[in-house]
Amino acid sequence: MAGDVLLAAVIGAQGLKGAVKTKVFTASPEALSRYAVLHDKNGKRFEITAFRPGKPGEAVMSFQGVDTREAAEALKGTQLFVARDKLPEPDEEEFYHADLIGLEARDSEGRVIGKVTSIHNFGAGDVIEITRADGDTVLLAFTRETVPHIDIPGGHILVAVPEDDEAGDHVE
Repeated sequence: MAGDVLLAAVIGAQGLKGAVKTKVFTASPEALSRYAVLHDKNGKRFEITAFRPGKPGEAVMSFQGVDTREAAEALKGTQLFVARDKLPEPDEEEFYHADLIGLEARDSEGRVIGKVTSIHNFGAGDVIEITRADGDTVLLAFTRETVPHIDIPGGHILVAVPEDDEAGDHVE
């Protein structure tokens, strides 16, 4: 599939020789090291020359041409991507967030509810964000009960829409 997938973000410099500390968005920080070259949103390439896991969810990396603390500090906030087609295919019942974003969300009768705009995790599990045509957003637990069917090639997901409450207001 087309597009880039965010794998890490630079959160600061590490040491004096240009290494950067990164927040890693892969299941295992070590998975990041298999990609020799990452890029930012503008296409600037970052060739990994050294890698080591850091604290949980973090890694320390060095890039070709970044060899001073000042150069590393200048990268703070840089998001690091890889082309989607460079990633391994996910297992059954696994999905890359990038593959879900942009899918149409439909109810059980096929009516369009909106589009998937984000997947969040605030600590208690994944939450899917759907933006409706009127600009309103709906946040739902991303579980098999609330999203029983995902059809990436077909471009849509099926969402079990919460029932209205007694006052007739939509429960979100």
